[in-house]
Amino acid sequence: MKIVDIREAVVSISSPIRNAFIDFSKMTASVVAVVTDQVKDGKPVVGYGFNSNGRYAASGLLNERFLPRLREAAPESLIRDDGTNLDPHKIWATMMVNEKPGGHGERSVAVGVVDMAVWDAVAKINGVPLYKHLADTYGDGTHDDSVFVYAAGGYYYPGKDDSQLQDEMRRYRAMGYEVVKMKIGGAPLDEDIRRIEAVLEVVGEGKYLAVDANGRFDLETALAYAEAMKPYNLFWYEEAGDPLDYHIQNELSKVYPGPMATGENLFSHQDARNLARYGGMRPDRDWLQFDCALSYGLVEYMRTLEAIGKEGFSSRNCVPHGGHQLSLNIAAGLKLGGNESYPEVFKPFCGFADGIKVENGRVGLPDAPGIGFEQNSALIKAMRDATNT
Repeated sequence: MKIVDIREAVVSISSPIRNAFIDFSKMTASVVAVVTDQVKDGKPVVGYGFNSNGRYAASGLLNERFLPRLREAAPESLIRDDGTNLDPHKIWATMMVNEKPGGHGERSVAVGVVDMAVWDAVAKINGVPLYKHLADTYGDGTHDDSVFVYAAGGYYYPGKDDSQLQDEMRRYRAMGYEVVKMKIGGAPLDEDIRRIEAVLEVVGEGKYLAVDANGRFDLETALAYAEAMKPYNLFWYEEAGDPLDYHIQNELSKVYPGPMATGENLFSHQDARNLARYGGMRPDRDWLQFDCALSYGLVEYMRTLEAIGKEGFSSRNCVPHGGHQLSLNIAAGLKLGGNESYPEVFKPFCGFADGIKVENGRVGLPDAPGIGFEQNSALIKAMRDATNT
């Protein structure tokens, strides 16, 4: 049992869309393939990983620090004590040798990419879907058969008017999504309120619409939007201020009674714990969006779940950012509150298994070993082509 090769590539996920803070015209992602000496159906077991949108490819960090450490490690130091499989926790610890604590920036993305590939390989070697492996190994032995998903979109786009925004949301509802999400903060308040009302004409009620400011607002602006949006009773008000400005989040909680969401740009269990302690987030209604693919991977995500649990939050408070199948498996296996979905952007690094439809706002999972990438034909082709596997 050993890793025989690790391959890394950079792929483009560029798009002309923008949110309140960045555009995606030059967005890239890293893809990693972990090749093992195990053979299933006559082929080597390969685990795949990639990083979520919004953070660029981490190839420099991967090739300068993290992949060399794995390649130089004794093969037996990366496997379980009983020799039956790779050990994600040992692999994670090896990657983080000589890394100082704190500073959870882009290195968390690099580690998360590899970690995803390792978990994919582990579940494939065991011959079970990752969600089942997680439920049996770290959960109570049961998993959710389907997962709540919402359709993330509503980006600012050159020439996009309210009627086109409405058409986009109609498409999502026709796909089976109940809750949709749109961007705010990239236009003046009165214009964004007009856009919100246009979408409400399509979805009917505020409980079916989430809005996302992508960390754009100062406190005064965040409060102004909160006051203007109160009457709509929205599904959530997401990332009003800078993700590390817990003061803004705390002040919002005092005046905004509706659900809030944040956390996608916090990349460690320590930052997640600080948000839970000091950010004014309320376990009875608010949502935490930590994305394991950006925050050191699933090994660290389990520490995050433990940390927020001690602060009164449940795994059901978590609806990860990213719209990828790793979070979908975690949501089912460790019983999170749901998962993001990108029906029309960031292709092919979006979507779930071919042939499994979203119904009444929920999506099922394939009964396939690993994360299930092979059941998403466009995605697995892109990753195989990028890594020559």
